[in-house]
Amino acid sequence: MHRARQTWENLPAIPKATAVPDVAFSAALDPHLIDWVGSAAAVLTTSAFLPQAWLTFRTRDVSGISLGMYTAFTSGVALWLVYGLALGSTPIVIANAITLSLAISILGMKLIYRHAPAPAAPTPPSR
Repeated sequence: MHRARQTWENLPAIPKATAVPDVAFSAALDPHLIDWVGSAAAVLTTSAFLPQAWLTFRTRDVSGISLGMYTAFTSGVALWLVYGLALGSTPIVIANAITLSLAISILGMKLIYRHAPAPAAPTPPSR
């Protein structure tokens, strides 16, 4: 029995991705409520990142930051920004644009200061 050789031309067509069908939960929510939920998530996740960013900018101590993890994190945030732009989702775009700018700054500091010794701990005042 002779089988036809598989080539790109005779492979079965892969169906195009389709949007997730409406489910009862999302259909029951008002689009404005969904935007508010997205905005609240964006504010919370971006603001949770700010204390670490501020500490890193203030101390220049990047000794506790993993270069590999932070590179992956920054790349992921960049992809979220692209995703938000593709969807036209303002909360996703704004949150990820802010986070990406901070992440790039910290990643840059990690690359610049990675060989510098960690700052010394402050000495307590003498009595």
